[in-house]
Amino acid sequence: MAQQLESSLLSEVILYADGACKGNPGPGGWGVWLQAGGHQKNLYGGELNTTNNRMELRAVIEGLNSLKKRCHVKCYVDSQYVKNGVLEWMSNWKCNGWRTANKKPVKNIDLWQQLDRACLNHDIDWFWVKGHSGDEGNEKADQLANLGVEQVLNQMKVK
Repeated sequence: MAQQLESSLLSEVILYADGACKGNPGPGGWGVWLQAGGHQKNLYGGELNTTNNRMELRAVIEGLNSLKKRCHVKCYVDSQYVKNGVLEWMSNWKCNGWRTANKKPVKNIDLWQQLDRACLNHDIDWFWVKGHSGDEGNEKADQLANLGVEQVLNQMKVK
């Protein structure tokens, strides 16, 4: 009951996150489209040598870390890897010293640990949306992720 009351007092933020990669691995980008009240915010960036899964994770981390106070976040991702990782796998990984059920180190452990810390700061509801299916928020996040890839590729040309 106390948690429900706290959640109802928090500002609500809608967060759409997406990653993109040209080659896997290859140049990648992440994008986040945030909405709160009548406000919207776009975030994007990228890395030269990365994977799509890393960019999917980075997008959510960057989106959550951009929030200045504790919020109730409705987080939309098109990555089953991220959604299932948070909702189904991460608690077991933590109990097992960040190892999988097969006792192997978790892939992308650095980002999973960052995401774990970012999640502690907010009350988050997770939603999966099918990518490239016309969902407005997902399409915007995808466009931003591709801007992140372009930014990285343009930086390569300058060097």
